[in-house]
Amino acid sequence: MILTEKETTILKDLQTQEKVCMEHYNLCASTAKDGCLKDLFTQIAKDEQEHYETLGNVINGGTPTIKAAPAASRVDSYQPKAAYTDSSNQMDKQHDALLCSDSIGNEKMVSSEYNTNVFRFGSGEIRKMLNHIQTEEQEHAEMIYKYKKANSMA
Repeated sequence: MILTEKETTILKDLQTQEKVCMEHYNLCASTAKDGCLKDLFTQIAKDEQEHYETLGNVINGGTPTIKAAPAASRVDSYQPKAAYTDSSNQMDKQHDALLCSDSIGNEKMVSSEYNTNVFRFGSGEIRKMLNHIQTEEQEHAEMIYKYKKANSMA
């Protein structure tokens, strides 16, 4: 696929954001106190890695790919259990709550970038790919919010 210079620059900027997100979630996974939250952050880091690779493929002239959506959304099937109770270590809970809030803020920012940049491409294939990534970013924020709600952090 042939891209304009502007389109290439936009995709490289988005790819840089995905790399930062991937590093952010790996750091969050390594410092989260609750194992379920570690698992969630690890899965999201893998998703961010896929986004990074997908964008790189298009930058290098490949055709945009969109993985098939499962019958049931991951968001719908994600039902976190409460890890924190009144007798839990409140410092650990505060630490994990901060990681969650920060991550939701990051997802809002990245989703906004996709929302703005999707309109800068003429290719329907690229627009669908960017829209798909944006949807996954929104799902990440929703899953993190569900975790916060289950643990009385929201």
